Amino acid sequence: QVLLAESGGGMVQAGGSRRLSCAGARPQDAMGWFRRVPGKEREFVAALDWSGDNKRYADSVNGRFTISRDNAENMVYLQMNSLKPEDTAVYYCGSCPGRYGLCTKEGLYDHWGRGTQVTVSS
Repeated sequence: QVLLAESGGGMVQAGGSRRLSCAGARPQDAMGWFRRVPGKEREFVAALDWSGDNKRYADSVNGRFTISRDNAENMVYLQMNSLKPEDTAVYYCGSCPGRYGLCTKEGLYDHWGRGTQVTVSS
């Protein structure tokens, strides 16, 4: 059973930084971060393959966010810089079978954490 747990959320001012962590990431799985704003569907933020060598970002965060992983520690991270109020959301990490390579589609993910709230104030 895969149990994922996000941490690192909180309140931050616009322009600031925050690092989210996801514990429980199995080395053989591809991993990703998604976010949800109340009243909207969960949207893709960033993903990487099992090795961490291949990464993909949503256009809205490209150049500001960085996804990474530490397979020895079963951890995945999301470094968020230059945060904007529109980044306010609940952030979820998810795992996707490694055979898919790199997963940007929510439907490919088979395990999710419970989420962590990030609030960016203007």
